[in-house]
This record gives sequence, C-alpha cells and structure tokens, in this order.
Amino acid sequence: MVDNSRQTRVCSVLFIDIVGYSKRTVAEQLELKHACNDLLANALGGSSGHDCVLLDTGDGAAVTFLGAPENALFVALRTRDSAGDLSLRMGVNLGPVRLVIDLNGNENVVGDGINVAQRVMGFCEPGELLVSRSFYEVACRLTPDYVNLFVPSGAHLDKHSRSHEVYSIIPEARTQLRAAETEWLQRVTSPLQPATAAPAAVKPGSPARVAAIVKNEPAKIFDAGNNLIISGYTRASVEQALAGLGEVRLISPASQVGDRWVATCEHPEIAVSACKVEVMGYTHIVTGPTREAVSAKVEELSERGAVLVTDVESVGGIWTAVCEIRDHH
Repeated sequence: MVDNSRQTRVCSVLFIDIVGYSKRTVAEQLELKHACNDLLANALGGSSGHDCVLLDTGDGAAVTFLGAPENALFVALRTRDSAGDLSLRMGVNLGPVRLVIDLNGNENVVGDGINVAQRVMGFCEPGELLVSRSFYEVACRLTPDYVNLFVPSGAHLDKHSRSHEVYSIIPEARTQLRAAETEWLQRVTSPLQPATAAPAAVKPGSPARVAAIVKNEPAKIFDAGNNLIISGYTRASVEQALAGLGEVRLISPASQVGDRWVATCEHPEIAVSACKVEVMGYTHIVTGPTREAVSAKVEELSERGAVLVTDVESVGGIWTAVCEIRDHH
C-alpha cells in the first residue's frame, strides 16, 4: 500500500478510454469493460505488481507508472496492437502526481500529471494514441531509438483554455521498437533482484552503458509549454540547474524516474506573460500566478515610470500588486 505522505513525484501516466462506452447497454458495457481489462493486464506483462498504480475510470483506466517513463509507451502500444475490434483512445503524459490513499483505503493518484493525460486522451480520434509534449521531450532524450518515433499533431485547447501540444506515433514505430520492447518485457517480467545482488554485466552500447558514461553530465532543461522539466543523472545536477533558473515556482522537487532525476517548475517566461494589468486611470492593478511573476511584471512597468503603491501580496489566492504611472496620458 502506498504511504500517504503527500510526496510529489514526476511519473508517466497512460489514460485509456473505450469509445462509445456510455451509449451501450449495461450488458454491452460489461463485455467491453472485461475486454479492456484483459487487454491492459496482458499489455502490462509483469509490471502491474510493483511499479504502477491502476485506477478504474468506469469507461476505461488510468495507469501511473512509478518507474521508467517508457513503460507507459510500451504498454500503450501493446494495448493498441491487441485491441482488434475494441475501439480505444489513449493519451500519455509525463507530469507531477501525488500518491494518496482514498476513502476506501485504496491506492489513488491525484495531480496535474494524470489530469493532462486525460486531456491528451480527449484529443484522440478512435484508435489513436497521442503523447504530451512533456512526455515527448523526455522520451526523445532517453535513447536515440525514440527520437524519430513521434510527429507533431498540433496544439489543442482544453475546456479551461489551456493549450496542449501533442504528438502522434509514426506507423513504423512498432518495427523500430521491437528490440527495445523485448528487452523491456524481460525486465518487467523477471523476478525482483535482492538489494544486495551483484549488478548484471552491461553490454557495450546499451542504454545502461551510455547512462554510466554520461552520469556526470549536467542536467538538461526541456521546455514543456507552461512548465520546464529538468532531467539529470544525479539529484545534485538537477538542483544545480534549478538554482541557475533564479526564482521560479517549483511544481515538483527532484525525484527519481528510472535512472534519472527529474524536477518540474513553472516556466518563468510563461508565468510573467500570464500576468494581467487592469488600468484604472493612473492606477495599474497587476495580478498573476506567482509572487515572482507579478514582481517581474511590476519591474517592466517601472521602466515606464510606474511606482509601486502596495507590496505584492496574495488576495484570494491570486498574487496582486498596485502601482501608479504618474505620467500616464
């Protein structure tokens, strides 16, 4: 059982929806649900027992993978391969989540990571699989095999007017991923090794060998739209990269995802552009999502002669500042 510690993690999430489920009779829904559950169980291989959280969503399922990000991709592709006449929509995202215990004492997942996975799934046509930009950015850095698997499918607005860039999987992806999938399946179906077990020999040129060689590389920063994702082989490299960004709002602290450390913070440029300025004569009221963003916006206005009247403070959960531009015309 998951410890209800409110710890935020960065995880990959697969959201599955059965197309047309609500329009079916109860008997048909039961049949479709059993078929979907069987597909997912087979696609998960042996990974469902120790490194993911399964949630029943009624007309589908959501799977949060606590291990390597590519787990979500392989399970999604294996599910789609075996779907047959069962029409599914699937979305994959990488983002911050929290593992909690619900009222029934069961494992549950909350957070932007799972919410965005559902949004990405909602942009799919029947039979389609889409991934978010954050998942795409990280997956492309895991191994050269993944770089050419995705093609842009444009930006979509959700019901909250939030924009999401999504990517589709090329038809040739299945052929290109066979070797990597076989290695993954062997890994997730093999018994867990004791903590004291000697490490397995690493083949030259394998992803593990590459990771060992570049372990001391500085962390990389990926632009994921509203957020920045910082990924590195050590916690220290990720925290150093975060420090270099200056004052940013941390969404999820550095946590281990597979063989990397990953953290997510709000994109500083996006945060400033999200600020609003209400003009009332000489008075300008600045509101925004963070203290830092509002302060930066006030700094921009000061270049036009603005004078801060009230300090930046939170008013009803919105950071607000009041300034005056005395030479306003």
